[in-house]
Amino acid sequence: MHMADALISPATGGLMWAATAGLITYCSTKAKNDLDDTKVPLMGVLGAFIFAAQMINFTIPATGSSGHLGGGLILAILLGPSAAFLTMASVLTIQAFFFADGGLLALGCNIFNLGFFPCFIAYPLIYKKIVGMRPTKGRILTASLIAGVVGLQLGAFSVVLETVFSSISELPFNTFILMMLPIHLGIGIVEGLATAAVVLFVFKARPEILNAASQSRPLGNLSINHVLASLLGVAIITGGALSWFASAHPDGLEWSMAKVSGTEELENPEHGIHASLSGIQEHTAFLPDYAFKTAHGEEGDMESETAWPAVDAGTSLSGLVGGTLTLFIAALIGFSVKRRKNA
Repeated sequence: MHMADALISPATGGLMWAATAGLITYCSTKAKNDLDDTKVPLMGVLGAFIFAAQMINFTIPATGSSGHLGGGLILAILLGPSAAFLTMASVLTIQAFFFADGGLLALGCNIFNLGFFPCFIAYPLIYKKIVGMRPTKGRILTASLIAGVVGLQLGAFSVVLETVFSSISELPFNTFILMMLPIHLGIGIVEGLATAAVVLFVFKARPEILNAASQSRPLGNLSINHVLASLLGVAIITGGALSWFASAHPDGLEWSMAKVSGTEELENPEHGIHASLSGIQEHTAFLPDYAFKTAHGEEGDMESETAWPAVDAGTSLSGLVGGTLTLFIAALIGFSVKRRKNA
């Protein structure tokens, strides 16, 4: 559900950048209360885990479409909403600048759509209400499934609104939304199940992590080395090897666009801010679309695009480098926020 710049007008993109910047400022203030020397490394490792997980597109049966994990709900359950939003912003910023996944003008939209709804709507208003004060495996599964679906549906609806308000593409509201919401319902179900699997692992290993997140408090001297090592190991394996098995089908947004307009990708305007930001992204994205650049600046080759599994060194390097960058950026943000508290 990473929006490209071709869907967004400068006015809408600027407005969503401002809204996202405001949320980041708010979260930086709120997160001071619950970040400590134990939770900050968890923030970094979870950022790397979500980066790697988003590289795995899974096929939606009988649709010709695919989806990938959003991860905002996982982050909110394990970190709390504010730290989760900052971590999601780190993931999406790394993806946009260094891997050309999502546009720079649309970055504010993408952070808002994938971060705000799961962290500040689905988690506190749905997940926490269902799980209650005494979590059980059944409640966690139910809450993850419902909250995952709701968060993704709201995000998909927001994509449609941002696109229609921009008025630079010929994607009518009624038809576009009739494509977006059903396909993201299927993706949301997988999101909920994946969320439950991760949360249940942590709940079994260290339930105190969930309690601290729900109460917005630090982890203190709690030892979470086993959890950190496990999540980091999964992130390395996922980004380095399992990413080869990502579905070749278009994702839910691309599929919906193709059903409405006949094409999965729209051309950016050749002049103005779209062209300027596209030029910046071409220079910063050293592994565009998670693959090596060719001599002509294009990524991959025809064989690697059609083969499955797509065993490719560029994909593996992208997963490992991207995960590492996200880990350090998310942890750096966490340490910076924590230092402000100490100061």
